[in-house]
Amino acid sequence: MSSENLSSLLIYDGGNKEGLLHFIREARCELRELDLRLPLDLVDAHLSEIGARFRKLRVLRLQSCSMVTGEGIRGLGLGLSDHLEELSLTNCDVIKRQSGVLVDLAQSLRRIKVLDLSYNHMLVDKEFVSMISSYGDLRELKVRGCGRLTDVSLIALCRSCKRLESVDIVFCHGIRVEGVEFVILNCKELRKIQVEEHKLSEDARKWMVNKFIEVQP
Repeated sequence: MSSENLSSLLIYDGGNKEGLLHFIREARCELRELDLRLPLDLVDAHLSEIGARFRKLRVLRLQSCSMVTGEGIRGLGLGLSDHLEELSLTNCDVIKRQSGVLVDLAQSLRRIKVLDLSYNHMLVDKEFVSMISSYGDLRELKVRGCGRLTDVSLIALCRSCKRLESVDIVFCHGIRVEGVEFVILNCKELRKIQVEEHKLSEDARKWMVNKFIEVQP
């Protein structure tokens, strides 16, 4: 298959920095989905070229991106603002190193419907609350393993994201039974929640049955 026909691309481990940069610059395809799992090989130069070249990208997943900076992430958001609907930034060091990155990114990417921020252990309520207010059209959120988030973030989520259908809050140790109850009661479009069994009160279980909400661990 020639690169002109590519619509989806996954690259993981052991990539070549210069080779990837050359591909992005020379590609004649219109990628719609890009998944990069390159902890040590993805740098700001790649993000800049992706934002400039693949402006019709609808899905972007970056995993363990250790070498990129906040400036690179912000520039990427500006480049992809017109079409991107799904964003995954899982276990990304830049969120830990530079506060405010997610807030700036959200202001550029207001079309996002699916957001995965799993295993960003340093993500805190203050940044989450400021960020989530820009995602009014969000349908699915994953913050699995974000242990510093608390019920404060869930309250902000419900108030900002009226169309939310699915949320994953497994291993969010700061979230309590009351926060889970708040989500179940106040997210009117919710159809699936992933959370530990011990955080589901008897009342919450009854409400889920009445509202046809599926629960997964």
